[in-house]
Amino acid sequence: MSYHHLALAARDIGETHRFYEELMGFELVKVEIGEVPGGGWAKHFFYRMENDAAFIAFWELHDVPGAGAMETNLSKAAGLPDHINHIAFGVCSMAELAERKQRWLGAGLKVMEIDHNWCHSIYTRDPNDNLVEFCLTTGTFDRTDRERALAALTRDDLPFSAAPAAIDFHTPADR
Repeated sequence: MSYHHLALAARDIGETHRFYEELMGFELVKVEIGEVPGGGWAKHFFYRMENDAAFIAFWELHDVPGAGAMETNLSKAAGLPDHINHIAFGVCSMAELAERKQRWLGAGLKVMEIDHNWCHSIYTRDPNDNLVEFCLTTGTFDRTDRERALAALTRDDLPFSAAPAAIDFHTPADR
């Protein structure tokens, strides 16, 4: 089983559309428009990621009580450090990860790159101020990994994981 879609409120649907279609490479394929229980109405935009089984969706809210003061950054809304809640999308190769990094940089976005020792990731911010990530799994998981993960469910005395192998910050060339 996989997830079908993640739905988030958008600050500016035009900027959100540009980011997710042009820079992320997802295709807008559907909109639902209707009343919102409790008042107001909304447009719900669905972006296909790879196929018709996985989407990211955004709400454009109209006259919805409380929407004027909404915080679209997931971590800020929860009162957590900014990196805790983020959205990660998978890629299939280092070449694809490098291409996506260049696309972001070419659009004037700052990019953070981390080799986590078992996966390699790039991060930037979307127009809603959420941290978004493209991630490639580079390692494998064995029985020891599973045993440690199971132990961490009930123990707080396990040693910290190894620090990332590398953390790099990339800025657009014209900035």
